Amino acid sequence: MPLLAYLFMSETFFAPCPRGLENALASELTLLGAIAPQILPGGVSFQGNLSLAYRTNLESRLASRVLWRVAQRTYRNEHDLYTIAHDINWTRYFSAERTLRVDLTATRSPLTSLSFATLRIKDAICDRFRAEGKSRPSIDKQSPDVRVYAYLSDKDVALYLDTSGEALFKRGYRQHSEEAPLRENLAAGLLMLSCWGPDIPLLDPMCGSGTIAIEAALIAARQAPGLHRSFGFQKLNWFDGPTWQRLKQKARDAVRSASSAPTIFASDISESAIERAKTYATRAGVADRITFSTTDVRQLEAPALTGIWLTNPPYGIRLEDSETLAALYPAFGATLKKHFSNWHAWFFSGDPQLPKFIGLKPERRIPLFNGALDCRLYGFKMVEGSMRRIKRVPS
Repeated sequence: MPLLAYLFMSETFFAPCPRGLENALASELTLLGAIAPQILPGGVSFQGNLSLAYRTNLESRLASRVLWRVAQRTYRNEHDLYTIAHDINWTRYFSAERTLRVDLTATRSPLTSLSFATLRIKDAICDRFRAEGKSRPSIDKQSPDVRVYAYLSDKDVALYLDTSGEALFKRGYRQHSEEAPLRENLAAGLLMLSCWGPDIPLLDPMCGSGTIAIEAALIAARQAPGLHRSFGFQKLNWFDGPTWQRLKQKARDAVRSASSAPTIFASDISESAIERAKTYATRAGVADRITFSTTDVRQLEAPALTGIWLTNPPYGIRLEDSETLAALYPAFGATLKKHFSNWHAWFFSGDPQLPKFIGLKPERRIPLFNGALDCRLYGFKMVEGSMRRIKRVPS
């Protein structure tokens, strides 16, 4: 069958995302052209062709990966896993010269050793290449060309080819060798949940490395988050270069240059954090859309009459000095009451005591996860002259 015929066949994909963003991701995938999106814990299953997978990798701001399902069957033991994986004609998907990595996750699996199950799937893939008269692919656990993911339930196994390569939150502007408190796709999700749009002033008063502000600037610029990186599908046999180049060119043509004064503001008390944020914003190509400043949150004044304050403040898991926290949290409330009337304020935090300590009553509490950490996005509307109960913030 010709390459283009394969490219436009309907396939099944799964896009994982930070837990709590599944509904937002389903809406985003629908706009990208996904068929029959189904919300599942930790992600969204959907139908589409391979060109949709290209576009989703390029344009999704919320997905962590795009996984292409190549098999789903029932199993009882490791022998079944080997047989299922060996039955797949892997040489259709990638060549023996590509390096390989196999990852496995399980929920309620009856198997006693997931490591052994992973090994059996890897052996089956390599043995299938030998059965086809090819050499065995080399294993590379650090930087593989091809990644195969296996998901085990209590009865079924699903095998996926990863079309993304590096995780999609790795946009390319930040050094991911360093630990960051907030991944890029989660920051983009916070912006969507806060109802922020490019015509609304935005302030992150504790911006750290600037992830929230940079993601907002990318949205304002209509710049596809994957425009400046490569993807795993480019190393698969069914990669169609001309189709990919057309999608990239369309994304390039959609980028808007900044035409007015920046309405995205990012500040932090740390000069080194601001310098790092400026560096990342420059790498992302959006430095001209953000106003950075080195400012203590207790001395902030509103940069506009109304807008959205969105921040991921320090909390117990990141800042162990409880006395510092006890002094910092009330300062948020005091600053907001004094200088930010008519603003919407949003705090993303894993500290359930945050609303109590800052002295404000949230209008919204949106459950989210930052990795394995149970968090909330707290929304407040600041009212001039009082903090009386008012109309709920739009969802």
